[in-house]
Amino acid sequence: MARTGDRARTAAVPALSALDFALDRGSPVPLYYQLAQQLESAIEHGVLAPGNLLGNEVDLSVRLGLSRPTVRQAIQSLVDKGLLVRRRGVGTQVVHSQVKRPLELSSLYDDLEEAGQGPTTQVVRNEVVPASCDVAAALGVAEGSEVTVLDRLRRTHGQPVALLCNYLPASLVPLDDTRLESTGLYRMMRSAGITLHSARQSVGARAATAEEAACLDEEEGAALLTMQRTAYDDTGRAVEYGTHIYRASRYTFDFQLLVRP
Repeated sequence: MARTGDRARTAAVPALSALDFALDRGSPVPLYYQLAQQLESAIEHGVLAPGNLLGNEVDLSVRLGLSRPTVRQAIQSLVDKGLLVRRRGVGTQVVHSQVKRPLELSSLYDDLEEAGQGPTTQVVRNEVVPASCDVAAALGVAEGSEVTVLDRLRRTHGQPVALLCNYLPASLVPLDDTRLESTGLYRMMRSAGITLHSARQSVGARAATAEEAACLDEEEGAALLTMQRTAYDDTGRAVEYGTHIYRASRYTFDFQLLVRP
């Protein structure tokens, strides 16, 4: 009868056999870091999918000709990032890939789909409400005027990533739940003839409330990334005000900085 560890190693072979590791032993970059980066890249690009097993550290160290502490350090760095998990009696397993989103005027849905993350959406709220002071100021409408509020839970590979709250002028574009759950908000705007041009955005961080933690499958007090954005069309009209929260364990903003001339 096969032992649990034997089954884990057998299950891990197909996943690792698809990888072609290129480790430069003459590089000043530590070997554990090279291995970690290549494993992370494989997870991000779906070569290693959620649920895949890597086997144990001894097998991997023998295959790559690395010391066991080197392999252990590489794996631990990805465990710390939340990409891998060690399960007793099973081995090291891929949990999920971390979402890295470019900091530009784009839809989260479009970014996730382009990255092969398999986004899905659950509409939690879709109704017309009076604009609060903050929402009215962001959208440039009178306080108390009608705006549409959308609350959505975005998942990738079945795991929650973000809670999205968006406010739009009530008559801007038809927003039915069926379409909202099958495509992105910005796509719906473009289909309605709205040309997005620019946005003002701020990014921050805070701890999750009990309600937010329950929705995002996190512990209360876990780190969340926050984002507030007001988007404008090509006429300068504010067409969307969003306040979003993201799981810091699964989501990062990625952007390039340039030296001012």
